[in-house]
Amino acid sequence: MNKTVLIIDDDDMLRKTLAHGLRDNNFNVLTANSAESGTDILSRVTVDAIVLDRMMTGIDGLTFLHNLRNNGNTIPVIMLTAMTGAENTIDGLAGGANDYLAKPFQLRELVLRLNNIIKNSATPDTKLPGGLIFTDEEFFITNLANPGELPRILPLSGEEKKLLRNLTTPVGNIAPAAPMVAKRLRNKLNVVLSNLDIITIRGRGYKLIQICCDENKNGD
Repeated sequence: MNKTVLIIDDDDMLRKTLAHGLRDNNFNVLTANSAESGTDILSRVTVDAIVLDRMMTGIDGLTFLHNLRNNGNTIPVIMLTAMTGAENTIDGLAGGANDYLAKPFQLRELVLRLNNIIKNSATPDTKLPGGLIFTDEEFFITNLANPGELPRILPLSGEEKKLLRNLTTPVGNIAPAAPMVAKRLRNKLNVVLSNLDIITIRGRGYKLIQICCDENKNGD
């Protein structure tokens, strides 16, 4: 069954172009030229994802997103913006966005990201563990004890990032890696997320697990 996407953007040309492109990629598409119009549509129609412009006249995208999440709505959202840089990405993620895409972008990238957040929303067991976010090819850490604190980038080498991606797509994967890479990644995770650990699966590789405070850690 085709998934339904709501595009909320006050740029008429971009909104129409995205709608046409997404329909060509087998999405059902609804459009709104303002946050207010988008809110009205959501009160009447169920959608699978939202493509949301950040900078709009009237209610801006971040405010709309805050209101959406404060009302308990968990519809996956991709935020679009011409504002680039890590701080703006962090603002979007902290506001409740599932993903963040800087303009200009290719339609194919938007389609892939939409499919990804819709799939993850439909299959909770494939979601990242609490405290860990992946977007814009970076891992971010959130403070579970203080949801209002802004996420921060988890500094990883290329090899460490590749291993963490392999361990979390989906969570439960067993992935091979050089022992030193796995050890460095484990140490970095242990510093910021005490609920996560990496264990050794002898002869096969490594696995990311969620632990409780009293559980002994295993691995090399």
